[in-house]
Amino acid sequence: MQIEQIYTGCLSQGAYYIESNGEVAIIDPLREVDTYLQKAKKNKAKIKYIFETHFHADFVSGHLTLAKETGATIVYGPKAETIFDSLIAKDQQEFKIGDISLIVLHTPGHTMESTTYLLRDAHQKDIAIFTGDTLFIGDVGRPDLAQKAADTTQEDLAGILYHSLREKIMPLSDNIIVYPTHGAGSACGKNLSKETFGSLGEQKKTNYALRVDMTKKEFIEEVTNGLLPPPQYFPLNVKMNKEGYEDIKTILEIGTKPLCSDFFETVANESDAIILDVRHQDDFSKGHIPKSIFIGIDGSFAPWVGAMIGNVKQSILLVTPEGREKETVTRLSRVGFDNTLGYLKGGIDAWKNKGKSIDTVKGIEVSELKSLNSKEELEIFDIRKPSEYLSEHITNSNNTPLDFLNNHISEFPSSKNFYVHCASGYRSVIAASILKNRGIHNLFDIKGGFKAIKESGIKISDYVCPSTL
Repeated sequence: MQIEQIYTGCLSQGAYYIESNGEVAIIDPLREVDTYLQKAKKNKAKIKYIFETHFHADFVSGHLTLAKETGATIVYGPKAETIFDSLIAKDQQEFKIGDISLIVLHTPGHTMESTTYLLRDAHQKDIAIFTGDTLFIGDVGRPDLAQKAADTTQEDLAGILYHSLREKIMPLSDNIIVYPTHGAGSACGKNLSKETFGSLGEQKKTNYALRVDMTKKEFIEEVTNGLLPPPQYFPLNVKMNKEGYEDIKTILEIGTKPLCSDFFETVANESDAIILDVRHQDDFSKGHIPKSIFIGIDGSFAPWVGAMIGNVKQSILLVTPEGREKETVTRLSRVGFDNTLGYLKGGIDAWKNKGKSIDTVKGIEVSELKSLNSKEELEIFDIRKPSEYLSEHITNSNNTPLDFLNNHISEFPSSKNFYVHCASGYRSVIAASILKNRGIHNLFDIKGGFKAIKESGIKISDYVCPSTL
């Protein structure tokens, strides 16, 4: 028996390859499926089943492509409805993969079709559970994403999740390994651990949502407390996972077309395409195409694209580091952004060599910021998450989290200079690019972010209880 977690850091997502005696099951595959195909081919094994724990909101699954390539059966748990061929399993239904089996445990609450798969070895011993977004390491799935589809409230779904955990998962052996679909960084939970798997016994001891003496009322209150609004692209990804999508090979063929500077500019001017610059933030700040949006490929790229652009149908033109065009289009497609029209051939240097306009992001060193701030109170915008801001922040600074920047554009000064920062500089340049795209240029990016700010001796306010704000 072989169990392999295939973890994709930029999405904080774990897919699973399970093999026994020449047969394979894949759980929650990513959209690009070559990794699974190559593993099975190398082992001379056949992919028999594709198990989905639920309709994913934060990425587009590879179930349809994988089924087309292999003839494998797509399996969902109870309550799922698809317009493509799939097997809707019953609770406790058993699926054989070689000498082992996967047992369906219907665990609704995150979504109504959410399902956990219990792995048993050839001797019928329980080995592991693949929990999707029902149970994470350190947390449980947020219950607010499916409330519209379920025609119920997040409190109702949280109550359902309470029973799923206590009736289906917590009675299992402490020795069982928990394999979730996400780790820290995912918006599908609020307290996810950096660990990507662990024992169920450890979770019973440390996961706040699995306390033995926890009442249903306490569970509902704690699970629903502090939930931030989900990114706009989530329901669009759910729709694609339910209804289907274009083959990724077609997406790559179109998206990786090289466009010369003149034609790139023509397409940008004659379409509603966004110019998305994925280089390092320092390179973007030094020189970029006016009105282009920065989201660096080396950060949490795909989730930030989803959060800041939102509409997966949006046309996109790319400015990329040389040789990373295919990677960029692939990572966009993982969250459903399939309408990439091509990339700037020769990159920003080719654009400059043609004498075309360049814009920059003005930066300020923390030493200069400290000097200015001592003379007058500056308008400083901290675009980190509320939890980061509440922990420590510049005294009298504003907290405008990047996730919701598009909803607060009017709050930024239109003429007076203001200053933005995040933790290190990645998110603040995203914010700066969006503000400049909206015609707001009177901003300065604080170089080095909050780390440099703390080291400079600028006055910092410590933890503030949310109830006092």
